[in-house]
Amino acid sequence: MESYQEHAKIFKALCDPKRLAILEQLRSGEKCACVLLEPMDLTQSGLSYHMKILCDSGLVESRQEGKWMHYRLSQAGRERAVELLLALTTPNPEQEETSQSCCKKTP
Repeated sequence: MESYQEHAKIFKALCDPKRLAILEQLRSGEKCACVLLEPMDLTQSGLSYHMKILCDSGLVESRQEGKWMHYRLSQAGRERAVELLLALTTPNPEQEETSQSCCKKTP
């Protein structure tokens, strides 16, 4: 199983408005970094910072063409993020029983 550090990368990628705007742009298909920069209030280094976080999370894939990077959404990354969110937010009755059993009523 993946570590909590790896899991946190997914949520870190989703917790910034600029990264959410980048993901929204990528929904229509692969984009060159120069195209991603146009509507955003970011420098090239600022975009690179956000793209590193998105790529490290697995939600975005990249490829280089000449001097420009091209980015696209990762289907595998999306599936992993959805599975993780479901796993973390679905009650587990077995764990509930053990966590509740630690507090015993005293007579």
